[in-house]
Amino acid sequence: METIFQALEEGIIVLDPQAQISYANRAAEQFLGFKLDDAQGTKIERYLKDIHWDLVLDLDEYEWSQLVRREIEITYPQHRFMEFYVVPLAAVDEKEEGAVVIFRDVTRERESTAESIESERLHALSLLAAGVAHEIGNPLNSINIHLQLLNREIGYLEDVQARSDLQELVDVSRKEVARLDTIIRQFLKALRPSLPERKPQQLAELVIDTLDVMKHEITDRRMLVETDFPKNIPAVAVDETQVKQVFFNVIKNALQAMEDGGILKVETQRSDRFVSVIIEDNGPGIDPEKLGAIYEPYHTTKAEGTGLGMMIVQRIMRDHGGEIEINSEQGRGTRLVLRFPREDTRMNLLEAPVQEG
Repeated sequence: METIFQALEEGIIVLDPQAQISYANRAAEQFLGFKLDDAQGTKIERYLKDIHWDLVLDLDEYEWSQLVRREIEITYPQHRFMEFYVVPLAAVDEKEEGAVVIFRDVTRERESTAESIESERLHALSLLAAGVAHEIGNPLNSINIHLQLLNREIGYLEDVQARSDLQELVDVSRKEVARLDTIIRQFLKALRPSLPERKPQQLAELVIDTLDVMKHEITDRRMLVETDFPKNIPAVAVDETQVKQVFFNVIKNALQAMEDGGILKVETQRSDRFVSVIIEDNGPGIDPEKLGAIYEPYHTTKAEGTGLGMMIVQRIMRDHGGEIEINSEQGRGTRLVLRFPREDTRMNLLEAPVQEG
């Protein structure tokens, strides 16, 4: 029986009538971070809190029914989600005292469920976005057609100055319509589950292109942009359009977070495994309680925000095999690191020692 208990993946703890640990198998030791030799005779509440163990051992039907299945989160020795239940031995044999606690690791199941929910949520958002894009696309096409007609009519004007002035206005309008159309297509491409079309790109160049697109907003807000792009940064294989969308969303968030006249710092760095783009602002920072929710759809602190920006960023970075790191301190700003994996990485092999003789 001892061999069988030790072979089980489920954790098993046997309690005496005083709710003290009298036996635990190897899985239980690993899950809760103790050794039986040290924990024997210790109260179980030291490891599993918020449970009325006296009521359980007395076979209180109400408390026992609550413990048929319970899920807890533990952080030591490893962050896990555990499902456990308690069986008083008196429920099996009235002469017996104590209880058995049986629990298992459900961390992977929770992650799988979370991924499934996220996938369904993204699918619903994609359908919604496609519908919205269609409704916006039709008026844009109509506007573009009428601008073309207006452009043709301007050519018939005899007044050269008036023709020139109107032509400039029409050109600006057509350019903005084209920009809106591009934004919609990029948004759909970023949101829909599609594999990135990767090509070697210099991330600094993509950042510069993004800043150039946003230069009017940066100027209007009187923001100071400081960049540091070393020349020894290697190219990485990324989807140009999607990664520009990442930079646009992150920089947009930083600009909106800062008050008039803030400082935006953008730099690139390299390591053995990644090329990183670091975007830092000196805004008010993010509330620690809200930091974990920034990737949730429709979660936004801005009156005019959609709450989709960071969700799209997370999606694109994940599809590229990248990583996101966020450090934020209230009153001092936010620092976001986007890490893109290098394909030129090679294992650094140690040279074998030369054998003499």
